[in-house]
Amino acid sequence: MKNLVKPFVDYGPILVFFIFFFKTGEIQGAIIPLMIASVLAMILSYISERKIPPMLLFSSILILIFGFLTIYFDNPIFIKFKVTLVNLIFASILLIGLYFKKPLIKNLMSSSLNLNEPAWHKLTFRWAIYFIFLAICNEFVYRNFSDTVWVNFKLFGIMGLSILFILSQVMFIQKNIQE
Repeated sequence: MKNLVKPFVDYGPILVFFIFFFKTGEIQGAIIPLMIASVLAMILSYISERKIPPMLLFSSILILIFGFLTIYFDNPIFIKFKVTLVNLIFASILLIGLYFKKPLIKNLMSSSLNLNEPAWHKLTFRWAIYFIFLAICNEFVYRNFSDTVWVNFKLFGIMGLSILFILSQVMFIQKNIQE
């Protein structure tokens, strides 16, 4: 059951957003379905796992806050800015961790990667810079292009950039793996 529910929890809200955006042609027309899908994802997660993962909770809370602001002010800038804010929060958390000599990427990936300590610090810094880059890209796209371009950037552009970034780190990771 858990494996059947996970795709709905992970991808359901974003899929609902894109379906309603392309059906209505407006970001505002997709916000309420997105908010409902986010709440349903948390409920499904709780029913199947007896917990709500921190990232799902964090994301859903931001969707509800920025979704409400988008509807209340009838202005899609709020939901668009959420992407920038999330990336800046991730970058800040990683940079604060580095300041305190705690490469937080290590906490997420150490079960599948065994890197030397300096490599964990460099990889964490690279991820922080990448999140700042995504925030800048999001700001540029939503301020200079149509809603349709922004929605496509949010789905395909960020995914494509993420795949390219991850692939660009493979050689660095291979060079720093400890046996």
